[in-house]
Amino acid sequence: MALVAVTRWLSTVAMGLAALTGCAPAGSPHPGAAAVVASTDVWGSVASAVAGRHDTVKSILSGSTVDPHTYQASPSDAAAIIDAALVVFNGGGYDGWVGDVLSTHQKIKPVDAFSFLPDAGDERPPNEHVFYDLDVVKAVAITIADRLAAIDPVSSADYRANVAAFCRKVEAIADTEHAVSSTYPNTSVIATEPVAYYLLQASGLVNRTPPTFSQANENGTDPSPADMAYVLDLVGHRQVSAVLINPQTSNPAIDSLKDAARRAGVPIIDVTETLPNGTDYLTWQRNTVNQLVAALQSNRRTHASN
Repeated sequence: MALVAVTRWLSTVAMGLAALTGCAPAGSPHPGAAAVVASTDVWGSVASAVAGRHDTVKSILSGSTVDPHTYQASPSDAAAIIDAALVVFNGGGYDGWVGDVLSTHQKIKPVDAFSFLPDAGDERPPNEHVFYDLDVVKAVAITIADRLAAIDPVSSADYRANVAAFCRKVEAIADTEHAVSSTYPNTSVIATEPVAYYLLQASGLVNRTPPTFSQANENGTDPSPADMAYVLDLVGHRQVSAVLINPQTSNPAIDSLKDAARRAGVPIIDVTETLPNGTDYLTWQRNTVNQLVAALQSNRRTHASN
């Protein structure tokens, strides 16, 4: 009788474990694994908007203290990527450490945001900050929904509804961007780094920044005296309507430019590479575009009053 009781007990435990396994994220090799792993909180926020309540989303990098360009994946980061049912990353060299992990696990089929850029041929080198390209972001969100629906067909209707709602909100932000080009045609700005390249492109704004100036700031080197004098002259004579700063980068050249903009009354706009604390992707992008519009309105009023 004791043997029968033990057998029944083992059978009950096995059924309980099976039930628990059924509650784990679909496709995950063990219950503790995240269903979706994103390289940064930007793409993690996009994935969370699509996954909703159904899946755990882990962002490896969050906040502004770590530069995704230079980060090195830890063993636990690599394990999270390998164990995930779905991996979402920026690509284009922005978060190359994810690519390093994936290169040794080629069966993993990630969502690579950079790959959704249209082919520009040899016209220009592609810009890796594709989280400011709203068409790319929509394509990534739709692909995440498709992948999650394949992994978890029972919840596919929710994934489809979530991504549809997300894309509608992205399109509303894109409408605001596009309205800038008609309201403020041929308006010039300076951007200390190429972070907001796609935002400026969609808004139809003219970036007067010398490429060598922005490259120096991005690479952590000093801009040339000629480039520095050029941008300071543009700001000092109010030949630009706004200065876009990446607050995650600070050096004497950027500080001088900010001081010059304040003296001249040229609005300064922060364009970050990661989510500000307490925000999600949509809030971040909406706030950035609204700040840009407010800066252009303010600059126009100042010119009109002079």
